[in-house]
Amino acid sequence: MEHRLRRISPVTLFMLCMNGIIGSGWLFAPLYAAKIAGPASIFSWLIGGFAAILVALTFAELSTMLPVSGGTAHIPQLSHGPFASFILSWIAWITTLMLAPIEVQAVLQYASMFFPSLMSMVNGAPTLTLYGYLWAGILMLSLCLINILSYRGLMRFNFIIFMFKFSVILITIFMILKTQFVAANFNGMLTTAATTQGWQAIFSAVATGGIVLAFNGFKSGVELAGETRNLSLAIPLSTAGTVIACLLLYLGLQVSFIGALDPAALQNGWQNLNFTGDIGPFVGITAALGLFWLLKLLYINSVVSPLGAGLIYVTATARILYAMSRIGYVPKFLSRLNRQRFPVWAIVVNFLLGMLSFLPLPGWQSMVNFLVSAIVITYAMGPIALMCLRLSLPEKKRPFKLPAANVICLFAFYCCNLFSYWTGWETISKLGIVLGAGLIIFVISWLRGNINIGKHELKTAFWILPYLAGIIGISWLGAFGGLQIIPFGWDFLVIGIFSYLIFKMAIHSRIILDSKAVADMLISESAALEHG
Repeated sequence: MEHRLRRISPVTLFMLCMNGIIGSGWLFAPLYAAKIAGPASIFSWLIGGFAAILVALTFAELSTMLPVSGGTAHIPQLSHGPFASFILSWIAWITTLMLAPIEVQAVLQYASMFFPSLMSMVNGAPTLTLYGYLWAGILMLSLCLINILSYRGLMRFNFIIFMFKFSVILITIFMILKTQFVAANFNGMLTTAATTQGWQAIFSAVATGGIVLAFNGFKSGVELAGETRNLSLAIPLSTAGTVIACLLLYLGLQVSFIGALDPAALQNGWQNLNFTGDIGPFVGITAALGLFWLLKLLYINSVVSPLGAGLIYVTATARILYAMSRIGYVPKFLSRLNRQRFPVWAIVVNFLLGMLSFLPLPGWQSMVNFLVSAIVITYAMGPIALMCLRLSLPEKKRPFKLPAANVICLFAFYCCNLFSYWTGWETISKLGIVLGAGLIIFVISWLRGNINIGKHELKTAFWILPYLAGIIGISWLGAFGGLQIIPFGWDFLVIGIFSYLIFKMAIHSRIILDSKAVADMLISESAALEHG
């Protein structure tokens, strides 16, 4: 039984998460980050990567202690009850649901260089045509079928994709650095970091240049923990380990990209740097350098990398919806498994809703800001839940235990709130729509009797509403597209105080857990995966 259930090895999970992280981000983020912060975008990668490592480490402890499928839904349920769990799993599901379509969109955006009929410009943004929408459906359906039909096929396909795109990225970095490196392109790096406006650009690039989104795939390890063996190695390796490995790759890509630029392309400023349609910065670089054999590899990889990430997002999103169904937030049929032990109906529903999300998608970067603002809220639950469960379940075995957790968790929570704030008021203001829709579904589930909530369980989630309202309010008053009432510099202090108060409030309002109830839940989830 254990062999069938725990079928994912540490190495396999590492490759799955690497494939989830290395998607369209490496194809686009170096250009967008450079346009915002110039050569100082290297600092942006370091800041984003360091914070992502801290957050990943908190989830590493949680997922080794509570190895369930769809951990994003189950972990907050255990720390703060059904209301907090629903809000956070709803946000996680909606954002993860949109990631696979975004990766498919990136494939078609690249392909439109050769097949212009796939995209058209609408209000200055590349948008799918009817023909492009048809191909989006074909690609999305293919990703879903691979997930549904064969576990071995999924793992083999993942291995092939990982080896190919990892090799292409290393070759790209090496060949570009070898062929052309203009050291003068880095001259403004330190001067940018010496000004207030420069640091504002550096921080903005973290959130709006695709950097935070570029590390997002590490959460796949959290969603698949219930199907993984050797947790003490597999989970830290697939969360923090993948972020560290990808940070090194992204730094190499950013340095090689900046160093290979023709100084003439920077005469009008970094913000005006562009390539044909902003579609393929590395394609443009390699073509200009005459590396035509590498150009062909990049064309292939522009399809393989996003589709590989999209494949993993389909896998992870299905586990979140599966867990929401098991808890009772959404209909029970969504937790049914096929013979391969895949949540087939969750995959089908995600496919249909994912196809709808293509309709408003106006290009890759335009969706990055919104997704980052929402995703980091689900990240923020990791540090909070870890501290709550340290207090509620002190005797629970932890195959991986985070050292200095008090300090790391508070700082990681602070970083999550900064990332959300840096996306800007225009983006944060749209979060209310998603949260409002989620609350309506929650109320419907409660009225139908699918969710039983006592007054005590509602009290444990009271910190959620001030937390979300505070994030929105500070953004409205802040220096990133807001009213500028809270000036840049002081906003760090304001968010710091706010983060500390919410962090303490959330820990104080935690659920007092029964260890036997937790053990029974883990057994129940294992049995559900095994027998359907």
